[in-house]
Amino acid sequence: MSKSIVEVTQGKLRSAFYPRLRELDRVSEWHSWKGYTAANALYDASLEYFAIRNSTAVFDLTPMIKYRITGPDALVFLDRLVTRDMHKVKAGRVAYAAWCDDQGQVLDDGTIFHLREGEYRLCSQERHLSWLQPSAIGMEVSIQEETAEIAALAVQGPTSFSVLENIGIPGLDGLKPFGLMHTQFQGAELMISRTGFTGDLGYELWIAEENAIALWDALFEAGKLHGIRAIGTDALEMARIEAGFLTAGVDFMPAMETVRSGRSRSPLELGLEWLVDFKKPNFNGRRALAEESRRGSTWRLVKLDIEGNKPAHHSYIYAKVRGRRKNVGF
Repeated sequence: MSKSIVEVTQGKLRSAFYPRLRELDRVSEWHSWKGYTAANALYDASLEYFAIRNSTAVFDLTPMIKYRITGPDALVFLDRLVTRDMHKVKAGRVAYAAWCDDQGQVLDDGTIFHLREGEYRLCSQERHLSWLQPSAIGMEVSIQEETAEIAALAVQGPTSFSVLENIGIPGLDGLKPFGLMHTQFQGAELMISRTGFTGDLGYELWIAEENAIALWDALFEAGKLHGIRAIGTDALEMARIEAGFLTAGVDFMPAMETVRSGRSRSPLELGLEWLVDFKKPNFNGRRALAEESRRGSTWRLVKLDIEGNKPAHHSYIYAKVRGRRKNVGF
């Protein structure tokens, strides 16, 4: 009976780092992430969270959806797609972005990497090829999913710089937040971005699948004296909640997946108004968002800091503000 449950909850795909994760696993807590087998925890989620905040934590990002967007109209396409001004994102920079349907409701949020002139990588929480390709009609742009081809690791924590420096990455000290650089690792192209989902010092490493294990082994050899530890999604979830980062399907429902009316959310309702540039003449959902900005939003996602003992992971606190007809939730 337990075996059948494991088979259902695990994905059928394996990332290039899966053999190393399986070797480290002590608790057999796995789940399916976009068809890939991913670890909830490998030892103990609390200890893994401790690594994020006090040493170096390594998380397998490979299942995150990745699209390569290239061509003469790549910038025009992305600027039309997302709510922020992509002309301001120069080559070698990364931008957090959200994109909406025509009603101004968020389809997803993610990061856009300006790799080189006319070449971008869009990383998202959900698959959107069926939305992206029709949106590019009439433009000279190519959109290809490259999730399986690119292995990715998040290397996060206060000692993460020292670990990467120990494996011989040149020029890392000049990499600013939301910057990216291209370098070589054992003859293979390695891209490093100073990005992450933890709110701590951290980097994300992107390399071809066939070079993934060599990169993993080099990291863990270099990190022996820096408390390096592989982590699962439970620890990452704790860190991202503390940092105030959003997750589709948890903090909001992607507009294309909502069943009932009123379940989708706009970027203004999610506290992402700083991502909406109304100076742009045109982007998906602009008219609806401009009207919402004028009249005010119906909902507002907020973060509450509660003193004392924190509630258990995945628990909820609901309260009604006395004397007001407003519900408060955490």
